[in-house]
Amino acid sequence: MAKGSRSQYKRDERNAVKDTRAHASAKFIRLSDTKARIVLEQIKGKNVGEAMAILSYSPRYAAGVIEKLLKSAVANAENNLGIDPSKLFVEEVFANQGPTLKRIRPRAKGMAYRINKKTSHLSIILNER
Repeated sequence: MAKGSRSQYKRDERNAVKDTRAHASAKFIRLSDTKARIVLEQIKGKNVGEAMAILSYSPRYAAGVIEKLLKSAVANAENNLGIDPSKLFVEEVFANQGPTLKRIRPRAKGMAYRINKKTSHLSIILNER
């Protein structure tokens, strides 16, 4: 085995499994992952236009954040991959738990109650239909 051929093999292997789907992600969003999943499940499998309509009329706070993320994913598909936005649909969605911000609330008799402010990492993957 020649010197350096092993690293060349690993490099070629990494480039071979590169994903060509359009995606966008937002990290450390001040939103619970369970609340985000409710909205993400509504748009999973839908066309981009239909998903945008659902998000724009949803009363939930998560809908505004996810709408911005979806617009970013569509822009990535159009500008970086050259895909027509009218052919796109939401293939996969993820809402993973981020770090929890721990805060303290003063209570009676000198006690303190813990308040957990949850964060999440959101991802949207689009594909052509």
